[in-house]
Amino acid sequence: MDYIGKHPDELGKFGEFGGMFAPEILMPALNELKEGYFRYLKDENFIKEFSQILSEYSGRPTPLYRAKRYGEFIGCKVYLKREDLNHGGAHKINNVMGQALLAKKMGKTKLVAETGAGQHGFATAIAGAYFGMETKVFMGEIDIKRQAYNVFRMQLLGAEVIPVKSGSKTLKDAVNEGLRYWISHLEDTHYLMGSVVGPHPYPLIVREFQRVIGKEIKDQILRYEGKLPDAIIACIGGGSNAIGAFYDFVNDDSVNLIGVEAAGEGKDTNKHSIALGLGRKGVLHGAMQYLLQDGYGNITETHSISAGLDYPGVGPEHCYLKELHRLRVAEATDKETLQAFKNLSLYEGIIPALESSHALAYLEKIKKEFQKDDIVVVNLSGNGGKDLSIVKEHIQFKIDPEKYEIQD
Repeated sequence: MDYIGKHPDELGKFGEFGGMFAPEILMPALNELKEGYFRYLKDENFIKEFSQILSEYSGRPTPLYRAKRYGEFIGCKVYLKREDLNHGGAHKINNVMGQALLAKKMGKTKLVAETGAGQHGFATAIAGAYFGMETKVFMGEIDIKRQAYNVFRMQLLGAEVIPVKSGSKTLKDAVNEGLRYWISHLEDTHYLMGSVVGPHPYPLIVREFQRVIGKEIKDQILRYEGKLPDAIIACIGGGSNAIGAFYDFVNDDSVNLIGVEAAGEGKDTNKHSIALGLGRKGVLHGAMQYLLQDGYGNITETHSISAGLDYPGVGPEHCYLKELHRLRVAEATDKETLQAFKNLSLYEGIIPALESSHALAYLEKIKKEFQKDDIVVVNLSGNGGKDLSIVKEHIQFKIDPEKYEIQD
């Protein structure tokens, strides 16, 4: 497959997906961002400074860890790409520090962002403090309640967290309000998109800053095993951690790329976030993509135990890879996700984010597909510390910690 380097096209399209479906008032800012990105992408000083930030501040490269006990449970060689060990506890900082540095170079003094699980908001707050930029983070009222830990961390770093009370009061609505704010503050403010969604050039920019994940995976697995993995599995909400892990393997047809969406309470209910698997084509937040919508084209409310996957759309490049039959689309329910969360904690002493636990859950469902010498890489996109209050509502320990129940 000859894919890398061809997409997106000059209009920001991945096949029929993506594009720049934005209000006229936003077009100058989007074009300015596109021009700035392509200019600084070739600037050796920019690349050097960004690489230095990732290595000396964020902590890259992150380990590719052989999870031996968990692998015995699965029945093959399982490696975890430890993005949870980044400063901030997630992959989000890769993109955030890149975009914030770009914004600084372009003369912007303020940052505005959206967040669901709070990890992107926290990473943006880190960037705001690091670069000395005023930072506002829009967050759905429901997400503020279930991610109070991250809200406090954002505030501690000086960011203003703005509750969004409209719509479903989750990630979709936070994006809406963040974009509305940006429209009236274009001159001095950069909108720091957290995932591979939104109008061009955001899906491209975020992918390129997250590609460090897949580049490291390829280098590390070839050193450890002398061959490429049989599969790479990552959760997909908007899809930044997944495209970061997948992109440099797209042309490697032997590597199965598996994206896992949030099935919530079940794909047969109306409480899930399976946009790639069950959505229809439409435009949201400036890009053509698969969307969860009703017969009249209205965006439907979504559900996931993980706030970061609670989104009705998905990045346009993932949509295109699905159309090319290069991406295997899968899902995991809340209950399956909680089980995987607990399993990794018990087997490896690693508490994964609920988002990442969806990828683990699907691996547990398909473990019989793999032989003992097969290699599977799971992108562990974040740390589960932010989710403990949520998990605690569902997992009840008895006297013996090995005997637990997951409550419906």
